[in-house]
Amino acid sequence: MTAVLSVENLSVAYRVPGGTLRAVRDVSLSVQRGEVLGIMGESGCGKSTLAAAMINLMPSGAEVLQGAVRLNGIDLLTLSPAAQRALRGRSVAMVFQDPMTAFNPVLSIGRQLADFAGAHDRARATPDLMAAMLTQVGIPDAARCLGSYPHELSGGMRQRVAIAAALLMQPDVLIADEPTTALDVTMEAQIIHLLRDLRTSFQGAIVIVTHHLGVIAELCDRVAVMYAGEVIEDGSVDAIFHDPQHPYTRALLACDPAVVDPSSGRLPTIGGRIPDLTALRPGCAFLPRCTVALSACQRPPPRIALAKGRSVLCHRGTE
Repeated sequence: MTAVLSVENLSVAYRVPGGTLRAVRDVSLSVQRGEVLGIMGESGCGKSTLAAAMINLMPSGAEVLQGAVRLNGIDLLTLSPAAQRALRGRSVAMVFQDPMTAFNPVLSIGRQLADFAGAHDRARATPDLMAAMLTQVGIPDAARCLGSYPHELSGGMRQRVAIAAALLMQPDVLIADEPTTALDVTMEAQIIHLLRDLRTSFQGAIVIVTHHLGVIAELCDRVAVMYAGEVIEDGSVDAIFHDPQHPYTRALLACDPAVVDPSSGRLPTIGGRIPDLTALRPGCAFLPRCTVALSACQRPPPRIALAKGRSVLCHRGTE
């Protein structure tokens, strides 16, 4: 089956005082229609930069050093700005971290949804269609919500509206960047439940970027684990969670509060910190924090194919 979205050998860097920060390094992944791909890792590992690169909506200081982002076979990075804008929203849409900053505070929800839909297809900018989409994502009294302003809605409702806006044009790919980060625990559970329900009605591909392991386990079919800008392990959720092969993946899963023994009196942590991406050392980026390192880890690790659809970036993958 052909991937609806594929990232091929992508590297992205930021110009920073004193050098270049390599936020994404030689990343390749893909997602098929009807599939949910999760991207997980610590804060600062490059997840959000990768998500932004998937729609080429990066800040001015960012630069694509190499690679391609193909949407239905078309390299988004080679298109003109106008052609890219035509695809965003219609073919690929994004739900951002903070639902409050995703909307204009002085325009009603209905006006903003109408402006968004009208830029692509005025036939979908009708109050009935917009209210139907709000109802689909669980907004009560959707017609009234169209006349409300963002500050009049709770955080959970704003995030639901953001998801509705992203789905309004029925895109081929929906990218959700930390969709539950700005919400409390109750609202977080509701958004997870909503995204799970959307799997049965949304026919496109979904990419979920998060550091929340429970979201990955609950929603995703496959997962890519990122560290220091690289995908260090990828495969099915079941394989990664039950048989992690990379030392970082094992350490990350061990820190999940859901598996911590309360009687131990301690919360597991990963010693050290993510390396400085402006001055990367030779060899494996995880080496300074790894408890099972080999002498070979002083050299760049190979990417080892473990099984169909699964790989690990580690010298121990050859054992």
